[in-house]
Amino acid sequence: MTSIMQQAQQQSFSLNDLLVPQLDANVHTIRLATGGSCDIVYRDLMLVNGGRAVIVSTDGLTDPQQLQQFVVDSLTLDPTYDFMNQVPNTLKELPFHELLRQSILKAGSIEEHSRLDETLDALLSGLAILLVDGFDRAFAIDVKHYPDRAITPSEAETVVRGPRDSFTENIRTNTALVRRRIKHPDLRIEGHKVGRVTMTNISILYIKGIARHSIVDEVRSRLKRIDIDAVLESGYVEVMIQDNARSTFPTVYHSERPDVIAAELLEGKIAIMVDGTPYVLIVPALFVSFFHSSEDYYQRADVASFIRLLRFIGVFFTLLGPSFYIALTTFHQEMLPTQLIVRLISQREGVPFPAFVEAMLMEITFDILREAGVRMPKMFGPTVSFVGTLIIGQSAVEAGIVSPAMLIVVAFTAISSLVIPETSMSMSLRLLRYPLMILSGTFGLYGMMAGIILLTLHLCSLRSFGVPYMSPLAPFNGEDVGDTLIRLPHWAANKRPHQLSVEPNTRNRTPRPHPEPQVNPNEEHK
Repeated sequence: MTSIMQQAQQQSFSLNDLLVPQLDANVHTIRLATGGSCDIVYRDLMLVNGGRAVIVSTDGLTDPQQLQQFVVDSLTLDPTYDFMNQVPNTLKELPFHELLRQSILKAGSIEEHSRLDETLDALLSGLAILLVDGFDRAFAIDVKHYPDRAITPSEAETVVRGPRDSFTENIRTNTALVRRRIKHPDLRIEGHKVGRVTMTNISILYIKGIARHSIVDEVRSRLKRIDIDAVLESGYVEVMIQDNARSTFPTVYHSERPDVIAAELLEGKIAIMVDGTPYVLIVPALFVSFFHSSEDYYQRADVASFIRLLRFIGVFFTLLGPSFYIALTTFHQEMLPTQLIVRLISQREGVPFPAFVEAMLMEITFDILREAGVRMPKMFGPTVSFVGTLIIGQSAVEAGIVSPAMLIVVAFTAISSLVIPETSMSMSLRLLRYPLMILSGTFGLYGMMAGIILLTLHLCSLRSFGVPYMSPLAPFNGEDVGDTLIRLPHWAANKRPHQLSVEPNTRNRTPRPHPEPQVNPNEEHK
């Protein structure tokens, strides 16, 4: 044998090695590189020209029916069949490996690889590898079939009106769901691989002519800087490309709804899909976007605006409800009506803890119950959460550990946090609730206002891929505020966000609807 064969027998090879014309040496090298894994299948074939070949595939990632129909059956014809007489004269002079590609193999996609690392990457991605004796390249034939679940409604982002489909763990299924909604050729999908060991497929989606080139280049640059051995979920990528790792507020938006991703792409944002997870990342992320729901754009503008205002009111109670109650009852009783403060004092008779300790105990208890309800099996989770909250809260009031008013405040705060559509923002506000309670319990309303000012300054200093986090509110842009706290009708939303899209950013030229002139029934009868 050759020196390559001797090298393989000594188990000394490099992934950068080139394939050689000797079939046995190539097969042996692949066996050594994969460690003899039991899911790597080898099949010897006798080709129609009398030569030898081996098909290497990964069990579970390759469709056996397609492999048999489009590859094996094409290569192994009946021995009595006169193959060369059926080949067109224009192809008879071609080398046999070119004849395989152009005439014999019936698969849709066929690639050639000359290096071992490229061949292994294709093999472990589900492609079938065809090695032909006497040919120093490998054919990578696309017959992959990944285990996948059906497209089901989203459980985390439920809507009353709107599409019911959601992303799956298959990246090709996810890109197809977006292509189904945006059929324009300017929709670009770029493929990348991240993770030295997992070699995870990542796709960048944007619309050319709408998304800013500087933001697209920044996304590519940050993905190339990732140097990690494994990427198992989009959360790995999110924490490595975010702008401020020390900030509690998320600067990367994520969703598992295709209609949300399509709408964000049409505004000039960039989507990042990671294979193996249904959650798709969206950048840049704006603060107000975390309080918007896809259903807002399917309802009438007045209804959607009212619901948005309710959400922002819920955000106020989620962040400041317990802090405001602690400050008023501890330091600023004079701000409350006399009857109300007398009522609160009478409720607190016998309660051994100050309001701050009460609030901390109840908030921690509610967060523990909420987490237990999420982690419990689905059949027990809602029951444990509801019964546990009801029994513990009622028992705490009857035992005199907390006052009924504090229980109402904490319960309403917990319910208000559920109106935020995006879970990462909801979690951030829940975490910030605790330092604000400490400031209120120490300095009263002065401490709470100092905390609010610090939070506002911090929010205004944040950026997401170069875009101000609080835009279009800070810096203020009057043309873009029509889709922030409220939503204007679709016919009035003429421009895309200036901070995200390129000029010209006109997206709607529909005139304002107006009533048709009334028709006289008598004239219509005539």
